[in-house]
Amino acid sequence: MMNNLRGLYIVTPDWDDTEQLLKATEQALQGGANIVQYRHKTASVGLRKEQALALQVLCRQYQKPFIINDHLDLFLELDADGLHVGGMDISVAQARAQIGTDKILGASCYGDLELARTAVSSGASYVAFGGFYPSRIKKYAVTTAATIVADAGKEFQLSKVVIGGMTLENCQPLVQYGAEMVAVISGVYMTDDPKLAAQQFSALFA
Repeated sequence: MMNNLRGLYIVTPDWDDTEQLLKATEQALQGGANIVQYRHKTASVGLRKEQALALQVLCRQYQKPFIINDHLDLFLELDADGLHVGGMDISVAQARAQIGTDKILGASCYGDLELARTAVSSGASYVAFGGFYPSRIKKYAVTTAATIVADAGKEFQLSKVVIGGMTLENCQPLVQYGAEMVAVISGVYMTDDPKLAAQQFSALFA
C-alpha cells in the first residue's frame, strides 16, 4: 500500500451520521479515491471508534489505505494502515517510533519547507502542504505559496499532498508543480455526486 501514494486523498468531514459518511465515502472510492483519512474533530470517543472501524472495513474491501488523523490510540487499537499528525500533535519521530516502520505516516507541514525536511528525516511517508486556498472546513492561514511543491520536489522523493479549499480548477497548477496527491474534503463530500467528483479529481493523475 505504501507505494501507491498518489491521486485523490479524501479526508472525512465532521459528520455524526455514520451511514451518510459511509455512503459518501464508498461512492468516492468507487470513483477512484485512492486513500481515505478519518478526521472528525468533534466526535465522542465512542462515535469516533464506531466510524473509524466502519470506514476501515470499507477501505479494506476496496483495498485502499485507511489513515487515522491525530488519534494514535485509535490507530493502535484498530491497527489502521496509517496515521497523520499535525503541528500540534506528537512529533513525526515519536509517531514513527510508536507505529512501526511498515505503516504510512503523514505530516502536516503547512507552508514550511523546514517542517517538511524535519518530517522527511524523521520517517514520514508523505508530507502535506497547505492551506493554499480558503477552505469551507478547516480554518488556517491561506499563505502557502504554490511553488513550495516544486521546491520540495527538488529536495526529496517523498509524496507531496496539497490541501486547503481544493477544487478541480485550483488544484491543477499544484499537480503541475509536482503534487502526487490532492486532499479533498468538501470538494467530494459536499457535492451531489461524490463518485463523479472523485472521478474528476482522479483523472488529473491518469
